[in-house]
Amino acid sequence: MTVVRSTLPDEDRRIACEALQSTLVDLLGLSLIGKQAHWNVVGPRFRSVHLQLDEVVSVTRTGADTVAERSATLGVPPDGRPETIAKVFSLPAPDEGWLRDEDAVRVMAEALGTAIVRLRERVDATEKADPITQDLLISLTAELEKLRWMFEAENAPAGS
Repeated sequence: MTVVRSTLPDEDRRIACEALQSTLVDLLGLSLIGKQAHWNVVGPRFRSVHLQLDEVVSVTRTGADTVAERSATLGVPPDGRPETIAKVFSLPAPDEGWLRDEDAVRVMAEALGTAIVRLRERVDATEKADPITQDLLISLTAELEKLRWMFEAENAPAGS
């Protein structure tokens, strides 16, 4: 059943919506990583890292909503079900249990870095297929790069 019909040609819509779906999975996964680390972070920088992790959750949840709505706008229902995320999610994530502040920062920087590389690939893939989706992905990439930069700065070695 098609509820919403897109003005994009079918192949362009397929390319855009595959990019959007993969991005949705990454963003929802990042929000879960951020909350898991947020709840379990310990160490001398607890408070600042704890609050910084909430920023990740806020940005990724907002981004996930925007991405899902873009997919729906194009006539493809987004799939953010837990079983979908669990089946295809593959970003670096923290281990179970307490998480030292420096490890939380490292894991978030790695997960964000991996997501950014993937987003850049999707930006390239959507360039001709759907510049509107591409623009959305570019904006998300910029936001995630800013978050990653802040985490990288947290664990910069002394004297850098």
